[in-house]
Amino acid sequence: MGSFTAYARLVRENRNFRRLWLAQIISEIGDWFYSLAVYSLILDLTGSAQLVALAVVVQVLPQTFASPTAGVVNDRMSRKRVMIVADVARMVIVLGMMLVRTREMVWLIYPLLFLETIGWAFFEPGRSAAIPSIVRPDEVILANTLASSTWSFSLAIGSSLGGVVAALLGRDAVFLLNALSFLSSAALLKGMSFEEPHADASLRLRARDLVDFSPILEGVRYVRRDPRMLATVFVKGGLGFLGANLVILPLLGQRVFPLRLQGIDAQRAAMLGMSVLMGARGVGAMVGPFFSGAWARQRDGRLRLGILGGFLAIFAGYLILSAAPFVWIACLALVLAHGGGSTIWVFSTTLLMKSTEDKFRGRVFSADLGMNTLMVSLTSFLAGTFIDRGVPVRQYAMFTGISVLAPAFAWALAMRLWSGSTEVPVSPEDRE
Repeated sequence: MGSFTAYARLVRENRNFRRLWLAQIISEIGDWFYSLAVYSLILDLTGSAQLVALAVVVQVLPQTFASPTAGVVNDRMSRKRVMIVADVARMVIVLGMMLVRTREMVWLIYPLLFLETIGWAFFEPGRSAAIPSIVRPDEVILANTLASSTWSFSLAIGSSLGGVVAALLGRDAVFLLNALSFLSSAALLKGMSFEEPHADASLRLRARDLVDFSPILEGVRYVRRDPRMLATVFVKGGLGFLGANLVILPLLGQRVFPLRLQGIDAQRAAMLGMSVLMGARGVGAMVGPFFSGAWARQRDGRLRLGILGGFLAIFAGYLILSAAPFVWIACLALVLAHGGGSTIWVFSTTLLMKSTEDKFRGRVFSADLGMNTLMVSLTSFLAGTFIDRGVPVRQYAMFTGISVLAPAFAWALAMRLWSGSTEVPVSPEDRE
C-alpha cells in the first residue's frame, strides 16, 4: 500500500489532505478522551452495564437513521462546509457533559450523546467522500490507509491518555479538551480549498429536500445494480458484530483487569485498566492495516481476501481474550483482533472508493456506515443486557469472537461474485 516515504510525501505536498488529516487527529483524540470518560462516569454513578450499553446505542444508532439524510446533504452541499458546521455544533454539545454531577443527572448524558452523534453522522461521510477530491487516483489507497490508521492511533493515544487525564485532573478537563479539539478541527478545515463539482452541479438544497426520499432511492438503485458493490457495502455491517467491545472492554477494565497501583483507589484503578485495554485495541487497529496493506498492495483480490482474514483474526483474538490470565495477554489478544477489524474497515472502504462515482459517494458511504452503526448498537445493547443478567463478561467476550464467524462465512460466499472478473490494473511500481 505504500512506504513510509509515500505517506510522508502525501502529507507534506498535499496541503488540503494535510489539513484534513490534522483535523482528524485532533478531533478523534478528543473523542476517545470523551467516550472513556462518559462510560466511566456512568459506571461510577450507577454501576450498570446496561446503562453503559444504552450510552453506546445512543452514541451509535442515530448514525444509522441520520445516514440517509446526511448522505443527501453531503452529495448536494459543500462537504467542507458540512464538516465545519458539524464540528462547531459538537464543540457546544460536549461542554454540556460537565453538568452531570449526580446519579439523578445521568439522564442528561443520553440526549447530549444523541446530538453529538448526529453531528458525527454528517461529518464522517463528508470526510470520506472528500478524500478522492483532494488526492490523485493513485493516492486514494494511501490516503485511506493513513486516515484509518490515524483513527486507530487516535484511539490508542486518546484512550490511554484519557484515563490518566481523568484520574489526575478530573473528567471536566477531559470534556473541555474535547470541545477545544472540535474548535481546532473546524479552524483547520476552514483553510482547505478544493473543487467540489457535486455541489456546483446540484440545485440549491431546500428544507423539503431533507424529507425527499427520491435521492435516497436513487442511491439504493445505484448500489443494487452491482451485486459486488452491494456485498461490499454490507461488510462493515458484519464488522459491527464486534461492537460489543465498547461494553466488554470497560467492564473488563473495571472487574477483571483494574491496575491497582500504589496509592490508587479502586475507581482510578478501574479507569486505568479501561485505558490500557482500550489503548491495546487502538494499537491493533493502528498497526493492522500497515502490515496487511503491505501485503495487499493495489490488488483488489488481495483486498477481498484480507477482509476474510480480518474476520478470522477477530475470532482468534476474542477467544484468547476470554481466557487471558494476565492483562498483557489480554492486550496482545486485542491487538490481534482489532488489527483484523481495522484491516476490514480499510480494505472495504478502499474497494468502495475505487468503484463509486463521485456524485453517489456521500450516499454510499452513509449506507456503508449505517450498516455498521446498526449492528454496533444491537450487539452493544445485547451485551449490556446479558451481562447485567449474570453472564460473565469473559464468557460474553468469547461469544463475541464466535459470532463474527457468521459474517466471515457470508463474505467467503460473496467473494465468488468476483470469480472470472478482471482486476484493476496494477502500476509497474506495485509489481516490484
